Amino acid sequence: MSIQVRDLSFSYGSHQVLHDVSFDIPDGTLVGVLGPNGVGKSTLFRCILGLNAGYGGSIHVNGKDLRQLSIRERAHEVSYIPQSHAPVYDYEVLDVVLMATGSDLKMLSTPGKAQVARAYAALERIGVAHLAHRTYTQISGGEQQLVLIARAIAQDAQTIIMDEPTSALDYGNTVRVLSCVRQLAREGLSIVQSTHNPDQAFLYSDKTLVINHGRIQAFGNPHDIITSELISDLYGVEVEVNSLYGDKVRVCVPVHELEQA
Repeated sequence: MSIQVRDLSFSYGSHQVLHDVSFDIPDGTLVGVLGPNGVGKSTLFRCILGLNAGYGGSIHVNGKDLRQLSIRERAHEVSYIPQSHAPVYDYEVLDVVLMATGSDLKMLSTPGKAQVARAYAALERIGVAHLAHRTYTQISGGEQQLVLIARAIAQDAQTIIMDEPTSALDYGNTVRVLSCVRQLAREGLSIVQSTHNPDQAFLYSDKTLVINHGRIQAFGNPHDIITSELISDLYGVEVEVNSLYGDKVRVCVPVHELEQA
């Protein structure tokens, strides 16, 4: 199993955010995490990344107890792609990816041929090697997100956590990024990404994890668990879930908008 979470609880002071959360994520699986704002998705990610250390319960990543791992060891097990990234300096794309290889280096040492080769290989794997010597701040938002995926790959971790990776992208870049992510899962990586779009879960995810009020409301095949009732309960909007293309695709349609049309 890539990730095993058992009875996970976490509080900010007296405010408990996560309540007895338990789930398993197999290797080579793309998991979409659904839930409204403020229900604990980002807190769950921070716990898995080791950024929120004071949690109750246990988290194992690739069979290793997260509490027993150093920062350097965690970097070899799980990588993170944030929702937004605002670089300050005009680094080249290659340098941005090279930053992920730092866990293999000693303090104040310089990346060598092996690290540079790994960074190039990651860019080629994602299909953006032609951007290697472009300035990161001067490429498009979709290209930046693909570069961050390449950086996560260069980190050489088996598991990638992604916090709403397409929230600021246009439609075309959203499709390109999600197609890339799905392919990486098919190649054996385990990827956990949060989204507010149930349609993305239907089309791309192997499993969907639904969080509400700090608890797991549902977990399983998106075609089995994402229903009109579930989405209406999560987001407070009455919807119909409709099937297209022989049930290869499902879409959520707000009932109120249909009535007003």
